[in-house]
Amino acid sequence: LLLLGAVVLLVKLIIDKGYKNENYFKEKGIKYLEPYFIVGNSGNIFTRKRTIYEVLNDAYSAFPNERIMGALEFRSPLVFIRDPELAKQLAVKEFDHFSERRQLFASEAEKTFSKSLFLLRGEEWKEMRSTLSPTFTGSKMRLMFELVSQVTKEMVNFVNKETKEKGIQTYEMKDFCSRLTNDIIATCAFGFQVNSLEQQENEFYLKGKDITNFFKLSRIIKIVLLMQFPKIFNALKMTIFPASSVGYFKNTIQYAMNYREKNHIIRPDMIHLLMEAKKGKLSHQNTLEQDSAGFATVEESHVGKQQGKKDLTDEDIIAQCFIFFFAGFDTTSTGLSFICYELAANPEIQERLFEEIKEADLELGEKTLNYDTLQKMKYLDMVVSEALRKWPPLPNVDRVCTKDFVLDDGKGFTYKFSKGDTFVVPMVSYQHDPQYYPDPLKFDPERFSDENKHKIVPGTYLPFGIGPRNCIGSRFALMEVKAIIYNILLNFRIEANEKTQIPLKLSTNSGMNAEKGIWVQLTPRSRI
Repeated sequence: LLLLGAVVLLVKLIIDKGYKNENYFKEKGIKYLEPYFIVGNSGNIFTRKRTIYEVLNDAYSAFPNERIMGALEFRSPLVFIRDPELAKQLAVKEFDHFSERRQLFASEAEKTFSKSLFLLRGEEWKEMRSTLSPTFTGSKMRLMFELVSQVTKEMVNFVNKETKEKGIQTYEMKDFCSRLTNDIIATCAFGFQVNSLEQQENEFYLKGKDITNFFKLSRIIKIVLLMQFPKIFNALKMTIFPASSVGYFKNTIQYAMNYREKNHIIRPDMIHLLMEAKKGKLSHQNTLEQDSAGFATVEESHVGKQQGKKDLTDEDIIAQCFIFFFAGFDTTSTGLSFICYELAANPEIQERLFEEIKEADLELGEKTLNYDTLQKMKYLDMVVSEALRKWPPLPNVDRVCTKDFVLDDGKGFTYKFSKGDTFVVPMVSYQHDPQYYPDPLKFDPERFSDENKHKIVPGTYLPFGIGPRNCIGSRFALMEVKAIIYNILLNFRIEANEKTQIPLKLSTNSGMNAEKGIWVQLTPRSRI
């Protein structure tokens, strides 16, 4: 009954708000998608008739000669930036006017999320970004690389054991990779080890899946209500996430911090680095690391490179570990699973990548894989970069106007943004546009070769976002993905079989997931 009442209230409020915004873009003088009753231009997503990627690409293609256009998310206006140059102008050059994200999860009853880097605003965000930025440099990734390696070793042991006991196995790679990223986050961000392939029902994994499931109907309704009517949502003291799961993660992090303080334990992970930041012991070092992390890595802006001033509290640290899980659990496993699909569907690409991996392994000799060896592998970086182009885990980003601004392209076009207006950058649409990437649905790592990558138009490749509020953890995510792919291919062939859907289709019931899963078999390269 409570859910039904919330739905009725939501529908009424959206209708009331809709009359106000029906002619919003007509009055603004730009072309816009014709909105539908109540749902605006979100109907195909809400009814699950189209994927979010298809909806964005449909909108992008609607007015091919326009640089910006309008759409309604339910009844809230969104300015759709079709031109990568304008997106760069707004998100980078005019960052002071567009420095905030929409507050998707920032309910007053869940204050932990409001303290995370993802949702902080203004000077608080700048201080937190500059404080956290040194924890994601290449030197810090080298410290954490052994933790990642341990998870990949356990993965190899698990598959070998399964093969020996049951024969060659077929795995659904989104589930498989989610367990790997879960374990890496557990060890690198929360400070303890878990093996989710062996212990399928472990609490950390189950709580993580629960808290990152954004496609439950009740959660979708809550998110829409929060985004459309935050004052009502907060007045009712509603929450997005289950209190039991939130409490579990908060208690886990707090216990780890207390135990380390008491027992003087130092472990090369995120909690340790944040505890060091709390003591003011982290700072930026001038290095040339930016060029060695891979094509997709985003550079830190001048904001992040400033000396951090934020005095971190335990609650701040908990919030950052929380968002580290949110940002890395689903997106990284999604990227990994689609890389595995493309390698299964394109065995010649897989074989070339295996040759590079085999060569690197021979050069290492008795030494184990390390961070620097991984960064030198050009074809691995090309494969990962192309997968993030074709299958970006996040299809778009948004920014909110913080003070009135008039966009002037210098060619006679102007558009006035008022404080509170939101614009959307459809990253997936840029990355699937044939004028920027010929034959965009073809998986072609050669786009990112030394001979070709200079042809990529600036601003059209944005897998980790755009501007100073880009993804702070891109270096970590790429390290994680590359380490896992390296160890899978060194030990196994990724092969398609009768369960593999080729060509792959996306599901309309969730974000970036395959309609029938991504099923491949992992065949050992040598006899067990």
